[in-house]
Amino acid sequence: MALVFERIQTEGIAELSYLLGDDSPGVAAVFDPTPDVEKYLDLAREKKVSITHIFETHIHADLVSGAREIAAWLAGAKIHLSHEGNARYGFAHEAIEEGDRFTFGKTLVTVKHTPGHTPEHVSFLIAETQHPETPWGVLTGDSLFVDSAGRPDLLGSSETEELTRKLFDTLRGIYLTLPDSVAIFPAHGHGSPCGADIGERLQSTIGHERKFNPFLQLSDFEKFKQHALSSAPPVPKYYPRMKKVNAKGPEVLGRLPDVRPLPPEAFKEAVEQKAGVLVDTRLMLAFGGGHIPAALNIGAKPMLSIWAGWLLEPDEPLLLVLEDDAELPEVLTLFLRTGFTRFAGYLVGGMGAWSNAGQRLDRIAQMTVHEVFASAETLQILDVRSPGEWDKGHVPGAIHAFLPDLREKAAEFDKARPTAVYCDSGYRASIATSILKQEGFADVRNVPGSWQAWKKAQFPIAGQPAESS
Repeated sequence: MALVFERIQTEGIAELSYLLGDDSPGVAAVFDPTPDVEKYLDLAREKKVSITHIFETHIHADLVSGAREIAAWLAGAKIHLSHEGNARYGFAHEAIEEGDRFTFGKTLVTVKHTPGHTPEHVSFLIAETQHPETPWGVLTGDSLFVDSAGRPDLLGSSETEELTRKLFDTLRGIYLTLPDSVAIFPAHGHGSPCGADIGERLQSTIGHERKFNPFLQLSDFEKFKQHALSSAPPVPKYYPRMKKVNAKGPEVLGRLPDVRPLPPEAFKEAVEQKAGVLVDTRLMLAFGGGHIPAALNIGAKPMLSIWAGWLLEPDEPLLLVLEDDAELPEVLTLFLRTGFTRFAGYLVGGMGAWSNAGQRLDRIAQMTVHEVFASAETLQILDVRSPGEWDKGHVPGAIHAFLPDLREKAAEFDKARPTAVYCDSGYRASIATSILKQEGFADVRNVPGSWQAWKKAQFPIAGQPAESS
């Protein structure tokens, strides 16, 4: 019989959850679960353990917590939440604080208050019960990442200074006092907006981070603050909403939402009556080849969760177009992760049924980077990547509008001029082209491959660092 310790990676939102337990007594805990909880229940069955405890490192801003959902599925499983920093919640749970200990077979879990990302944030030291003062690992939540640290600016400017100071003290007064051999297991990997430039490895050690993590290199607070605040990516619009949802307590669904299947005529009527926001979840080439006029394209990849959060409102029902009807559960799960549970229906048979019914289609042309390069003087070239990506280099002559700001900035651009849109790979550019079509742009074109293809084609690069590209 042995320790059970498994990492569960949720792509798109780049979230890392953990199952920790012991298969001898058959007990386990889940840390920082997402709302699609079947994966934890299935893993627990596979490992022959029962989930008896559910822990959160903090009140999450980037996803809907799955703690209440798991507790509803498993009678007797208790939710444990930090009350440090005077945190309060609107649902049943048990409070935890600095120094609390929990035993799972031969493994001891100790609560450590690690504020900075949020006031209530806690981490969990992992040790053998025989050696309680010598941890071998630490679940760092959103306080310490691989090559990075949690951002301290999510609660507004009035609290940023204090949280930045607390983060500075946490990193130095807690993590840097641990032995180099201690493994760190963060709650996010590369791509999460909860930290700046999070590394691609999913775990690390205190020793490695001590040597290479830039957040641990700065011993002067003012320099640390400047780095922490200047390096953070833009704050996603939906983060404050997620904070409120998770503090109050997410709705317990019990299963994926029911979505009405609508044949083409009924779907057309729903669109015309504005029964919901029309979202086409097919990928860019399929969407560009033919779609329902005025549809918003958010492709059914893991990052759909993030972009739905950025661009949609959860109180507005959604009308879905799918690549295949069988994809509905997967697509609903992606929406669920950032709080979307209201759906007005989906198009039965997809765009094949729509076109066979003689319904109208709209199209978006696709341009290769070679065509963009050859026609650059006649094009309005639009870069919709983040400001940080833009600053590292962009297509010469391009104009910039970060995708979440595009609708507000659309009036600044020439709607009559042919417009080629690019991002890093083409996924966000396709979203942007659908927005520009809604805003009345006459000739919009997507660039598949986008910045990745531009660099590999070795075309000129403007901005910094052009010489290193």
